Amino acid sequence: MIGIAGGSGSGKTTFAKLLTERLGRHKVTLLGQDNYYIDQSDKFDRDGGRVNFDHPDSIDWPLLAQHLKLLKMGHAVDMPLYDLSTHVRRSETVRVEPSEYILLDGILIFVPEVVRVHIDYKVFIQTPEEVRFARRLKRDIAERGRTEVGVRAQYFTQVKPMHDQFVEPSLTCADKIISGEIDFSTALDAVVKDLGLK
Repeated sequence: MIGIAGGSGSGKTTFAKLLTERLGRHKVTLLGQDNYYIDQSDKFDRDGGRVNFDHPDSIDWPLLAQHLKLLKMGHAVDMPLYDLSTHVRRSETVRVEPSEYILLDGILIFVPEVVRVHIDYKVFIQTPEEVRFARRLKRDIAERGRTEVGVRAQYFTQVKPMHDQFVEPSLTCADKIISGEIDFSTALDAVVKDLGLK
């Protein structure tokens, strides 16, 4: 089980997809922390002002831990689906089958011990704040229907404080720290080597 962590906009999802290609899609099961958000649709306003999605309490860690344990034991799980536009945990789920490699990505996955204990190899992508913010601003406006004012407000009142308090300190748990600013080719080679592969 491989964990890929780092701040919002650091490049986690991109790295996870590239690593999946290197390992072989048929050998990889990919899970995202974002699927395990607790339903907070009753508190959500359009620009997220009342809901802090970057605090560890926003994630259903017991369910994620249970799913990781089951997958490592060779059992399939029903992963929840979370709508990032309406902030509703949908009633339908996705059947996830176990495989040789299980990749988990998310900003907070190294924080709770209940999840961390299941991760065999931990990668942290470290990216400067100005780069992460620019990427998040572009993504949230284009993909999530957010406004620039709302994204900026949320970033500096919630995302940055939570990054400084929880995300960045969790890099001390990592087996490998890589830069999110440069081409990932060298880092992918290093990770594959650490995993005992060519």
